[in-house]
Formats: sequence, structure tokens, C-alpha cells
Amino acid sequence: MTTPFYLFSADPVREAIGELEALEFGLPAVHWLSCKTQPLAPLLRWWRKQNRPIEVVSEFEFLAALHEGFEPHQILINGPAKHQWLPKHARRGLRVNFDSRAELNALLPLAKKLDWSVGVRVLTREEFDPENPPWPTQFGFEFDEAVGALKKLQRSKARVETIHFRLRTNGASHVIYERAIAEVAEICRSAKFASLHLDIGGGVPPRHVLTRGGKTYTAEFSLNAFAAMLRRGVKQFPGLCELWLENGRFVSARSGVLVVKVLDVKERRGLRQLICDGGRTMNALISTWEQHELFSIPERRGQNAMTAVHGPTCMAFDQFTRRELPRSIRAGDHLVWMDAGAYHLPWETRFSHGLAAVLWHENGKIERARSAESFDSWWAQWR
Repeated sequence: MTTPFYLFSADPVREAIGELEALEFGLPAVHWLSCKTQPLAPLLRWWRKQNRPIEVVSEFEFLAALHEGFEPHQILINGPAKHQWLPKHARRGLRVNFDSRAELNALLPLAKKLDWSVGVRVLTREEFDPENPPWPTQFGFEFDEAVGALKKLQRSKARVETIHFRLRTNGASHVIYERAIAEVAEICRSAKFASLHLDIGGGVPPRHVLTRGGKTYTAEFSLNAFAAMLRRGVKQFPGLCELWLENGRFVSARSGVLVVKVLDVKERRGLRQLICDGGRTMNALISTWEQHELFSIPERRGQNAMTAVHGPTCMAFDQFTRRELPRSIRAGDHLVWMDAGAYHLPWETRFSHGLAAVLWHENGKIERARSAESFDSWWAQWR
């Protein structure tokens, strides 16, 4: 098999969903597939066969969901500026969470005409730019705006049924959700709105993934404590029927690996450098802030050396990791980067190279889901 390539499997996704469904939340829970996390056609098909719903945040994702046979009521549309594209593709019976005043004003007539189940996304005080914490993200309605939006929707007789918030990826603790839920409950009380669905987004961190500093994301996060918090939290919403979750990273991170080949080896200034045919720039942008398990095929043993693993692009940025690895790793060996199921495909690039091949494992069989991109197809995009 030509490298680099991704290998994804349905089995770890099934396992992850099973772990979430084993939790007791105090009322029925609906788990939406976060399409942006892993926009992989075989995964969407497998998910639909399980009769599970999908969450999308862009025009392309929405069209992909329709293409793969999801019914409108199985599609939840989030994300900003939907009013710029959704009218072109509107279907009866969609589920849509409004993100701004402009979006609400533009889409409300359509929502009523096509009997959409709608909701409002709230920008809670727990949501902020992770790179610049003093500043908010660009999503959702603040407290007073959310109250006004809910009142407007109720006056309009639209089918408003959902209150939604999303915090951030790799949530540090269930406590941040607890505070956000209390804030959202207060918004609902202020608007005299009884929500049928509480959509808390995603953010549950996966196991086995570390920060670049070596700290596990799950150090202070317990699934059982998370579930217990939700059992308490949902009691703040009279008439609530369902809890909605959109955990992309927890569900899909473990479902894939990236395999690259060592092309060259250099040593200078006390650092061993492996030059590979795949890397951060093309295949694993997430390695900018995460450490994943990495091993060689064949397995190499012996003395370790501080080693940097680089991709083939002409950028110093193109570095998977810098860690102790066996000095015996050599050109021609393969390296396997684990937990490549979340946010690898959507951030894949063509930096001087084509897209990687993709393999899919389901029911004990491995099939090619996508061939490696050839020069002809790469260059044929230009007129």
C-alpha cells in the first residue's frame, strides 16, 4: 500500500458510542454524528444504517448528508451564517439552531413555511477563544439577545423546541458544563420558554491523547461525573424531553490511524530527524497542539534518542512530534500515528502533494475508500 494513508474503522466508533449510551443522563439522549469532525463517506453510510442522526455546520456537509440518504428530520444544522446558503437547499422538516439575529430574521419565514424544528444557540460565559481567553468566540446569542430571540420565535408561532450551547473541544471538566447549563436555564426562565431539547454540543475529551506539554486531556474529566452533573442539570428545564450531544472527537478520534514511511534520516545538534512522506502540514494539523501515540513497523528496540518526526513539505512547521524514539528506526520503516479519526481529514492539505489514500474497515473487511490523489487530478483543477 502506498503511503501515506489513513485507515479508519467502524468498530471503535461503535465502541465509543456504546460507552456514551451506557451512561444514565436522567432522560433520553440523542447522539448526533459531528460531520465536521470526520467527513468520511463510509462513516456517514455506516452511521445512517444504524438509524442515527447527523449534525452539520456547512453547505457541503449538509449536501453530503442528503447525498448519503439522511432524512431532513435526521439532520441538525448548526454553524454561522446559514442564511447565506440554506435557502438554496431548504427541505421540509429540518432541524435548525439559529446563530445570530440576521440569521433568525432571514430564515424565520422559511422555518415557518417548511415546518422546521428550530432552536437558539447561546454564547455562555463559559465559551471563549481558547487562544485568547479574555475574548468570546464568534458564535451564538448572548444572554439578552437569546432571551429576545426566544420571545420573538414564540410570538411568531414557529416550532421552537431547542436551546443549544457549545463550549469547546477537549472540555477540561464537567464543571464548565454545569455552569453553562445553569446560565442557559436562566435564559429559558427569563424568556418563559420550555425547551423540549437541550443541546449541549460536544467537547468530551478522548482517552490516550495528550497536550503538547504531556498532560492528558482527561486528567480532570470523568464520564461518570459528567453524567451525574447532567442528571442534576436537566431538572432545571421543566418539560424537557431529550438531551442532545454532538461529541465528535470522543466518538471518532480512536477510529483511525495515519501510516507514513520514513524516507530519510538526519542527525544534527543532538537531534535525530526522520523525514517522512506524510506529516503535520499535509495530514495531521492537530499535532500542533496534541501528542498521540506513535510506533514503528517493524518494531524497533534498543537505545532511544531525542527524535523529531517531519513530513516532506518545505516548512519547518511540518513536524509531527519531538520525543524519545528508538535510534534503530531507519529509512524504509513505517510509523503509525494513532487516534487519527478526529479532525485529520477535514484539515488535510495538498501542500505540494496530493491527498492521501483512505482505507475503511467494516465487518472484518478493509476496502479502499479513496485512492491517493494523482498529479493529473491534482493539477486538473486549474482551467
